[in-house]
Amino acid sequence: MLEPSYINGLTLLGGEPFEPGNQRALLPFLRSVKESYPGKSVWAFSGFTLEELQTPGGHPNCEATAPMLELIDVLVDGRYVEAKKDISLRFRGSSNQRLIDLNQTRAQNRIVLWEADSQRPFRSGIFLPLA
Repeated sequence: MLEPSYINGLTLLGGEPFEPGNQRALLPFLRSVKESYPGKSVWAFSGFTLEELQTPGGHPNCEATAPMLELIDVLVDGRYVEAKKDISLRFRGSSNQRLIDLNQTRAQNRIVLWEADSQRPFRSGIFLPLA
């Protein structure tokens, strides 16, 4: 399904892709996607923050976390908070959530937010909901 040129990439979303059991199942799949379609982007939505994901010993952090994050281009992180709901935000529902450009974050060794204007235009993608 990722083959057509009009498909920009793959998006991982709820359930929770970063539950440790889900990470272990998704990691080989993401490796295969990146190997087969290196030009396609991978986005992931998580209720965990990047800091929570990277904290050793924290619930979502396991042996698959760092390699999985290496394969993701944009991470939308943070729990949805009804009191911070903002329908004007792109690709997220509440103002506490961030769109993190993981490629630039790795390159600059600091959190870099994704800027829509500086990226390829958002087109359609394959969305992979997790049960």
